[in-house]
Amino acid sequence: MARHLITSAIPYINGIKHLGNLVGSQLPADLFARYCRARGHEVLFLCATDEHGTPAELAAAKAGQPVADYCAEMHAVQAEIARGFRLSFDHFGRSSSSQNRRLTQNFAKRLHDQGLIREVSETQMYSPTDGRYLPDRYIEGTCPNCGYESARGDQCDNCTKQLDPVDLINPRSAVSGATDLEMRETKHLYLRQSQMKDALEAWIDSKTDWPILTTSIAKKWLNDGDGLQDRGITRDLDWGIPVQFDDAPWQGMDGKVFYVWFDAPIEYIACGAEWAEAHGLEASAWERWWRTDKGADDVRYTQFMGKDNVPFHTLSFPATILGSAEPWKLVDYIKSFNYLNYDGGQFSTSRGRGVFMDQALEILPADYWRWWLLSHAPESSDSEFTWENFQASVNKDLADVLGNFVSRVTKFCRSKFGEVVPTGGAYGAQETALIERLTTRIREYEAHMQAMEVRKSASALRAIWVEGNEYLQEAAPWSTFKADPERAAMQTRLALNLIRLYAVLSAPFIPDAAAAMLTAMQTDDDNWPDDVPAALEMLGPNHAFTTPDVLFSKITDEAREDWQTRFSGIRT
Repeated sequence: MARHLITSAIPYINGIKHLGNLVGSQLPADLFARYCRARGHEVLFLCATDEHGTPAELAAAKAGQPVADYCAEMHAVQAEIARGFRLSFDHFGRSSSSQNRRLTQNFAKRLHDQGLIREVSETQMYSPTDGRYLPDRYIEGTCPNCGYESARGDQCDNCTKQLDPVDLINPRSAVSGATDLEMRETKHLYLRQSQMKDALEAWIDSKTDWPILTTSIAKKWLNDGDGLQDRGITRDLDWGIPVQFDDAPWQGMDGKVFYVWFDAPIEYIACGAEWAEAHGLEASAWERWWRTDKGADDVRYTQFMGKDNVPFHTLSFPATILGSAEPWKLVDYIKSFNYLNYDGGQFSTSRGRGVFMDQALEILPADYWRWWLLSHAPESSDSEFTWENFQASVNKDLADVLGNFVSRVTKFCRSKFGEVVPTGGAYGAQETALIERLTTRIREYEAHMQAMEVRKSASALRAIWVEGNEYLQEAAPWSTFKADPERAAMQTRLALNLIRLYAVLSAPFIPDAAAAMLTAMQTDDDNWPDDVPAALEMLGPNHAFTTPDVLFSKITDEAREDWQTRFSGIRT
């Protein structure tokens, strides 16, 4: 039994995320966590809300709430949506937790002790109109590198070049649009990332099994010349983790907080401490996952994230961990994803364009979305959601292939043998060949799942479903029954066991449907089919079952057209 620590990129607190955010981190992380658990491995799957920074303050002000109240409310909303999508987090934490505050301050102190923190007096953009210093992400302007007119003060989203607000051409406040910005002097702490270049490069080079997308982004930033600069880790804000604390090795930092991109990744670790406290466990319960001096040496740590988060997780966060000189667990594998686009463009919150997570659950159950998103995951390139493709995938894969198989088998058995697994008959050449093919396909499915090849895993699972349909068509127990009832009984018994097998194999992708299939088969045996022939005899003769309701309803053209219009962002 292996031990798997799994984290997905933590979603920001201000608002509900769209389907692209879901498939870029949380959903594939859940797929892998569910698979690892199904194979008998020990799993700790963590996520949280990222709650600090200017966006939270502004969103709270817009909502007319104190920022702490706003974050608590939105955490509850995001947690409920996560449950709706059946995301099986062991704990869904908060970066505003006391555990994260203590750990963040400890990391900063340790980095200072290692000579990796320096104090810098600098001038920062101040907006008299807004009455505040503007964090770099809240200054927009034209990128001096590529000419993109909506570059942010920390990075250009178009060319990915790291920027400083003073680099921008025609800078403006992203809060109010004010252009009367002025530079004022302030003091901040900087993480001396540049001193960590050799250590980070050696660590990244050791990860020969990382996806090309992850490695290419990491090395681009590492070797760009601009990528691994010393980086400010404090901000002039009210909401966040205080920089000045009891045993802080610096003075004069009152009224400042740690930069959200410093404390947010530390929440992965803090989330483990939150999990232990929430379950009444000792500190050793989470330390054995996160500290190599407490037993984490045998943990396999995997992170899931969109490609925009890769630089921080391959450079800044590892620099924090390595620089602390404490025995924290470093990530072993980073599974990164490209972007999911929406119907010829991008998702847009302001325009109401695209499907957001709460809206998706209002119109269809989670499994419909889980299947489409995972089977079309943007792994090797960006992918695109279209309603036509979604409708076709749901109708063909879920309704016609899997749902139809379950319906035909159970209804036929009920009509000819009653709602019990029939007795009689023995396997023939047809069944032996089927079991050999299934064994091969299941081993392929396992290999893809272990390698976190999401789309290939979905394709392999669908091929396993198809095998059952093709067998049913060839065996035709409804015809066999007329001349050889015992052989028809055997064929039906095998098909009923296939339903149970499909439930077990499909649970990581479509957990609700899998649970419904097991309930219909009146079994809670969800053991993984290491031995396929034995797995196909789990439901013995005379075992009772029930005929389930329709597993998946087809999406009609009328419904598709209605949703297409509703989520187009075009106001009528």
